[in-house]
Amino acid sequence: MSLKASTIFTRGILTENPVFRLVLGMCPVLAVTAWAESAFGMGISTLAVLTASNIVISGIRNFIPAKIRIPCFIVIIATFVTIVDMLLKAYFEALHTELGVFIPLIVVNCIILGRAEAFASKHSVFHAAVDGLGMGLGFTLSLTLLGSVRELLGAGTLFGLNIMGASFEPIQLFAQPPGAFIALGLLMALVNIFYKRMGLE
Repeated sequence: MSLKASTIFTRGILTENPVFRLVLGMCPVLAVTAWAESAFGMGISTLAVLTASNIVISGIRNFIPAKIRIPCFIVIIATFVTIVDMLLKAYFEALHTELGVFIPLIVVNCIILGRAEAFASKHSVFHAAVDGLGMGLGFTLSLTLLGSVRELLGAGTLFGLNIMGASFEPIQLFAQPPGAFIALGLLMALVNIFYKRMGLE
């Protein structure tokens, strides 16, 4: 059964969204979404690693022995995570400091290893790249949405800009760890309602 590139791309954003549908990679989702900027930065970093590792793994899939495929995948992923980490440190130092240990932890993000095992190792380089872009974009949009909601309610700002005005009383809960769970749960409920109404179940 042939796969359409458009189907592969859109399912990572809609029907198989890593955060709202598959509930994967929850560690960075909950930890770095207090601010929209850090959430977006983590999303873009993950997208870059996911797409690049998918391409390489797909390209060399016929040369990797089955018994050691997982260690090989991890080495490839770790290489791209190191590159992203160094680029952030060199050009986006404030963001690098904000994300901290969660950048190296991209290596063990189950979304990336899962796509490597379930998709990239079984499909062409083109389809693997499209899958990486779709899943990565879905992850980025989810993190940015969650970060925007938390920042807007918890600080009255959006990407550092005052949106709610001086009279707004921030709901401090959303800037704290418990607020991440509450905001994520509410967004997941809204997304599921939207999917049902749109027939995307």
